[in-house]
Amino acid sequence: MITPLDIEEKRFSRKRMNGYSVEEVDDFLDELAVDYSKNYKEVSELSAKVEELTKSLEHYKTIEQTLQNTLVMAQATAEETKKLAQQQADQLIREAQASAQKGVEDLKQEIKMKQIELDDIKKQFDIYKAKMESLLISQLELLKDINKE
Repeated sequence: MITPLDIEEKRFSRKRMNGYSVEEVDDFLDELAVDYSKNYKEVSELSAKVEELTKSLEHYKTIEQTLQNTLVMAQATAEETKKLAQQQADQLIREAQASAQKGVEDLKQEIKMKQIELDDIKKQFDIYKAKMESLLISQLELLKDINKE
């Protein structure tokens, strides 16, 4: 392959009449044309390769950006879902606590009602017991009166 230095250093032999050898010049130009064609083809291929690699790089950068955006969106969605789930859990806990508190209050009210009912029954029993005692005393008095006679 001809280098730029080869071109600079190339000297053609002079013919008698103040000129260069046509054959040497033609041979050198042929050689130069072949090397230039090779170089031109190689540069063209490398340029095409660079363009292809640049397109691939852009494609992969686009994919990377899409993946990053998707990841960010997935993280945001996960955080939002987590936050919503926490809010729902908190709401369920509040509702359960309110329901339990209402249940406790209802039970306390029912206990009070049953206590009042029990007190009424005790009073009725005491009244009944007093009446029975009074009846038995009067019956005993009657029996005593009958025995006296």
